[in-house]
Amino acid sequence: MTYVPHFQPDHRLFPFESRWFSSDVGQVHYIDEGEGQPLLFVHGNPTWSFLYRGIVIRLKKRFRCIALDLPGFGLSERPPAFDYTPAAHAEVVRSLVQQLDLKNLTIMGQDWGGPIGLRVAADEITRLRALVMGNTWFWPLDSWQGKAYAYVMSMAPVQSRIVNRNLFVERLMPRAVKHPLSEEVLDHYREALRTPNHRMGAAEFPVQLTAATRWFARLEDDVESRLSRVPLLLPWGIHDPIFTRAFLDRFRAVFEHAQVQRLDAHHYIQEDAPKEISTAIEAFLDGLPTDAAA
Repeated sequence: MTYVPHFQPDHRLFPFESRWFSSDVGQVHYIDEGEGQPLLFVHGNPTWSFLYRGIVIRLKKRFRCIALDLPGFGLSERPPAFDYTPAAHAEVVRSLVQQLDLKNLTIMGQDWGGPIGLRVAADEITRLRALVMGNTWFWPLDSWQGKAYAYVMSMAPVQSRIVNRNLFVERLMPRAVKHPLSEEVLDHYREALRTPNHRMGAAEFPVQLTAATRWFARLEDDVESRLSRVPLLLPWGIHDPIFTRAFLDRFRAVFEHAQVQRLDAHHYIQEDAPKEISTAIEAFLDGLPTDAAA
């Protein structure tokens, strides 16, 4: 049976051609725009490739911009047996990287896209040129803000609100941007998670903040041993109450070649500051040799 996504984005807001990758767990939606050195954009919760539209539209003039929807998000399939762990998501992203045979690659991740993207980067280091990480992390959660968030969001009443009332899109996302989202933009996030069955992945991510502790411990070791010399750009929303300066400093302590771009932005930096992020990425990559990660 041919998979048909449950909605179509407005071409005025998302002026890109939809492409499909037949992964081991189901059909994965992605966009692949422009030519040049490849940039892979990995989203977090509860977003999808739509989050990166303002960056892709600016950078596709010089780079090949690829943004995917993780399984269970955006236009991608909701596989009934998929467990929505970061390990499973990372395997899907890695498979796409291999399928497209991406080389001299820069990976950008934000929110859950950070650890997922870094897992792929560590496993595909020979393909890697640079990294861009914003308002994210890669280690077992140890800040009191993070632990409190994980505890509250994993509680049964909150899980119920995520699944039945679309809590992330209706309540949390509007509070996690500096500049209010228009209704037509919010509608694209609503449509992606239209029914309770569409929200299983969004509900599982908060649970995985603690359930995936061992996975994060391995990731931390691999980031420190394999990726510490990879050039890193850190576009960071300074108004994010969870991913504070302490998170930023943790990256800077591990990566030898880290550049910081502080943004007048909240958690969803791609919505608040797409122009600033695009400009920073372009300048960052222009300043690197072609074999920067070697």
